[in-house]
Amino acid sequence: MTGNISKKRKRYIFFIKALMYFSVFISCSLVLFLIGYVLVKGIPNISWELVSTKPSYLSGEIGILPDILNTLYIIFATLLVVIPFGVGAAIYLNEYAGNKKIVMAIEYAAETLSGIPSIIFGLVGMLFFCQFLKMGTSLLAGAMTLAIMNLPTIMRTTLESLKTVPQGYREGAFGLGAGKWRVIHTVVLPECVDGVVTGCILCVGRIMGESAALLFTAGFAHALNGILEGMTSSGATLTVALYVYAKEQGEFEIAFAIAAILMVMTLLINLFADCIGEIFRRKKG
Repeated sequence: MTGNISKKRKRYIFFIKALMYFSVFISCSLVLFLIGYVLVKGIPNISWELVSTKPSYLSGEIGILPDILNTLYIIFATLLVVIPFGVGAAIYLNEYAGNKKIVMAIEYAAETLSGIPSIIFGLVGMLFFCQFLKMGTSLLAGAMTLAIMNLPTIMRTTLESLKTVPQGYREGAFGLGAGKWRVIHTVVLPECVDGVVTGCILCVGRIMGESAALLFTAGFAHALNGILEGMTSSGATLTVALYVYAKEQGEFEIAFAIAAILMVMTLLINLFADCIGEIFRRKKG
């Protein structure tokens, strides 16, 4: 009887391991195929003229420099808004809020907010930022809309990271006479920098991949502007430009080139965020 149970258990373990390895193989294969397919189709179409010029409607030349700059502008503006609010909300919920019902209500609202389709955010952003606040169709309105979309991500990752900080660290700092805020910004926040960096990486990925909300709020102009003028003007990000070139104009070679550039930019921004996180970790150590 014991031998039968042992054989059944071994078969069960073998089956679970095989299923796990098969799942890993399928997942990795799909990711590698997607990345390889986009890079193979896109890299041959990337040229210096494409990434360093703006489109000319008279000569028919295509350039995506305005789209690259608009993408960087909207990433910077969105993070500039969402990081202070998201981290601040997480600090309040974990360190200051005493009413558990309020904390649960805010967390539930954040979870609900993160599940709303982006097209609804775009519609609300158009009505509120573009029309009610008179921002017009601009990168600034798009950045504010994306900030609301990404606020739950920053808040949740920071909140979970704050919960992992041992309570003894706080009590030790309080015992040395440190105040509440001093304990938070000198002891607690340095310990949860990984959560903030993770939230930033997730936000950047969502910002760079968003198109539906930006079509309503930021528009799809390909004008080359400085950061101040660009934020108050209509502009297309790389994802919006990809949609326009593929769907509206049928320029699939340019669309694949933009997709490859998006992948490279995402990788570089993630590496930059990891480097920033490593600098903070070294200072903490």
